[in-house]
Amino acid sequence: MADIFEATRPDDYLMRLAASDLGRGYKAMVTAELALADGHTVVDVGCGPGADLLAFSAAVGADGLVVGIDHDVDAVEAARERVAGTRNVTVRTGDAHELDLDAGSVDRAHTDRVLQHVADPGRAVDEIARVLRPGGRAVLAEPDWGTLAIDGPDRATTHAYQAYVVEEVVRNAWTGRQLPALAARSGLSVRRVVPVTAVFRDVGEADAVLGLGRVARRAREAGYLDPDAYERWVAHLTTAVFFASVTLFVVVADR
Repeated sequence: MADIFEATRPDDYLMRLAASDLGRGYKAMVTAELALADGHTVVDVGCGPGADLLAFSAAVGADGLVVGIDHDVDAVEAARERVAGTRNVTVRTGDAHELDLDAGSVDRAHTDRVLQHVADPGRAVDEIARVLRPGGRAVLAEPDWGTLAIDGPDRATTHAYQAYVVEEVVRNAWTGRQLPALAARSGLSVRRVVPVTAVFRDVGEADAVLGLGRVARRAREAGYLDPDAYERWVAHLTTAVFFASVTLFVVVADR
């Protein structure tokens, strides 16, 4: 494996992505779409290490409240450390399928690349709709891995790699395209769907976001790529002119 590829996903992956040009760009757009105001209560479902909590805190002011919820104990601890001393933010462990919040108790709800991983995205969106007040807003951002485009060495190898990503790597790989229907079935009114397409022309930059190297290795181990196809894939990505892209969809929906 070429040294350009990361061997494992780094512990700071989520924060590193949030700090990248790509992350800053779409997160700023998402925050604007939330239309946060002084005094709002906002819940960040699947807050992870808290990449968005401080921005939300500043937007809702001292009279507002930001609630971060995540099922991962380590992520919750990291988020608490990040917002330590911020009086209008609370972070706790919880399940996206069963939020520990009263019905109609929040003004805004947010998810970012969370529903692609949960056991039941529809139930999680139902919970978001339940806790939103009438007139409240949810902004949900999810990639659609069916849109993954990589200029590989040949069509068959590229299709095999893409199939592994969609079938094995991401639990709900098509969540991006399903979000509008999920929101509508939960009783939300979809106002906008905004596509955000990330384009990569540097293999190292793409690997830092997409995990190209480690995913290719797992695809070989799972039998999606035979050894020869794997070697062609790695050689092409590290020597040819590089191109990859994937689209994330931001759904803005009101209660």
